[in-house]
Amino acid sequence: MGLKSKAGGRFFRFRWTRTTGILLTLLGVLVLAAVFIAGVGVGDGRLPAIRLPWSAKPVAGGLPDTLNYSSVNQVYQALKTNYDGQLTETQLVNGLKAGLAAAPGDPYTVYFTPSEAKAFNNELNNSFSGIGAELSQDSNGNVEVISPISGTPAAKAGLQPLDLIAAINGVSTSGMSADGAVTKIRGKAGTKVTLQVVRNHTQTLNLTITRQNITVPSVTTKMLPGNIGYMAISTFADDTSGLAQKAASQFAGQNVKGIILDLRNDPGGLLSAAVDVSSLWLPQGQTIMQEKRGTSVVQTYYAQGGDVLHGIPTVVLVNSGSASSSEITTGALHDNSDAYVIGQKSFGKGVVQQLISFSDGSQLKVTVASWYRPDGQDIEHKGITPDKTVPDSGTDLAAPNDPQLQAAQTYLNK
Repeated sequence: MGLKSKAGGRFFRFRWTRTTGILLTLLGVLVLAAVFIAGVGVGDGRLPAIRLPWSAKPVAGGLPDTLNYSSVNQVYQALKTNYDGQLTETQLVNGLKAGLAAAPGDPYTVYFTPSEAKAFNNELNNSFSGIGAELSQDSNGNVEVISPISGTPAAKAGLQPLDLIAAINGVSTSGMSADGAVTKIRGKAGTKVTLQVVRNHTQTLNLTITRQNITVPSVTTKMLPGNIGYMAISTFADDTSGLAQKAASQFAGQNVKGIILDLRNDPGGLLSAAVDVSSLWLPQGQTIMQEKRGTSVVQTYYAQGGDVLHGIPTVVLVNSGSASSSEITTGALHDNSDAYVIGQKSFGKGVVQQLISFSDGSQLKVTVASWYRPDGQDIEHKGITPDKTVPDSGTDLAAPNDPQLQAAQTYLNK
């Protein structure tokens, strides 16, 4: 949800990777994609942990080196001859690429057209025009809100984690991917979008939200009563490492009594940022996480040093909106006995994506590995259970009546 640092250049040659029978199924997707090829959005759920590429033998064995495309061409000819509408070659090719990426049934493996790739990278850097909400798909295929970003139009309108988006501007999201929903929700700043939201599977709400140009610093800090330092990370972005390092130095210089690291509603981001943040607490050489491909460990990430916060009592706050790089950081600090965890069970995204860039500016975001906590646990679909479970207030996080924040302060004051 974390993404490894943004990939540049072409890392391996793109290949068709499914059998002819599945390609025929994908062409059903292609017809829809050709009509609605406005693009795949940038919110695939929790922001994946993106990392730089490494060389590895393909895991998806048993596939041919090349495919017989005759059946694909048959469908193309039938579509070209019979479809009553306007189609372009670019639409068809992009639709087929998107269908290939969708073939594994993995919501985190997505093909981005050049414009979508640009939007996705803007998302990683917390710069975009929209409402400020991360989306995913639940196990039933519904478009689900992972978390609204604090201070954005989505948060101000009252959108909450686990809300289901049933319709966008009156158009049903049935059969729509999270990326497709994001594309429809995004738009020019100042324009409005109306979402039909189902909350707790019982309550239906209609929220009209005005889009904004959103650029959000990923780290905010303040001092709390009792000389407690508070650091909130909204996403693990390009600016996270530097801002967190600056905050850590300030906390250490003020001899804080304790630290609250607030990762609630943080959907993830760059794996490199998670490693850097964890290293502010963990001594050099301590394990942050392991990556596995199949059953083989392909890489272990260790603390890099600069642990200016090591030994300072720390509470990490998490909730169902904490995913990917947030969970990597939480697990690393908890399992190395550097933090106590308070809140609610985290989202549970234990896979890593790699960005593969192509010469035309398009990208493939593909799941390449699973990651494991220092204690060996796999959190995919399980999440991290806090040491102390405290429900939220249902209002803005970090507000004066925030019970999770109060619980963290009480723990540190003891």
